[in-house]
Order: sequence, then structure tokens, then C-alpha cells
Amino acid sequence: MSPVSPFAYDLDEGQIKTERRKARELRASQWWKRRCAKGQCYYCGRVTPADALTMDHIVPISRGGKSTKGNIVPACKTCNNHKKQMLPMEWETYLQSRKGFRSSNALDE
Repeated sequence: MSPVSPFAYDLDEGQIKTERRKARELRASQWWKRRCAKGQCYYCGRVTPADALTMDHIVPISRGGKSTKGNIVPACKTCNNHKKQMLPMEWETYLQSRKGFRSSNALDE
């Protein structure tokens, strides 16, 4: 058995482009607009204006995630920039290592 790579290097450029296209389509949907209208970051729970929320893949495309409603959440820019390509369990570990920056409800604690 070969070791598991932390990134999905076996994704070809076509697959990545397909997932990004799906994300753009979701971003234009009423479903996404309703998610953002709630005005809350999925990760930190902070109230954030809808136009300041960014789209984040819980499991990043580079780690094998898909652009589906179950894998896409609104995130404030701070959380999205800090999360980068982390998986949910890596994100929680990161948050626990930082004092004063805690996920409030986002990852079903």
C-alpha cells in the first residue's frame, strides 16, 4: 500500500477546472445568496456582511473535495485566509493552538 498524499496530486487540470466551474455556478445560485444573507461565518460564527463572505470548500479541491452544497460554506476572509487548504480536523487543531481564536459552532463541536 502506498502512503497517502496530503494533497490530491492525481487530480488533473480538467478535474480542477470542472470543480471550479461548479463553484462559480453555485456562487450565482439563490441557494448561495440565501446562505450569505444569513451574514454569519461558518467557522468563527462572527456576524459578517453578506458581500464580505467568501466561498470556502470544507474539504478543499486540492485535497479531493468537490464543489457541492454539502462541502461549500460562507466564511469571513480572515477564517478563509487562515484555513487555506486544511481539512476540518487540521483546522480545529490549528484553532486550538491559537489562544483567543476559537471556532464557535461551525464544525459541530
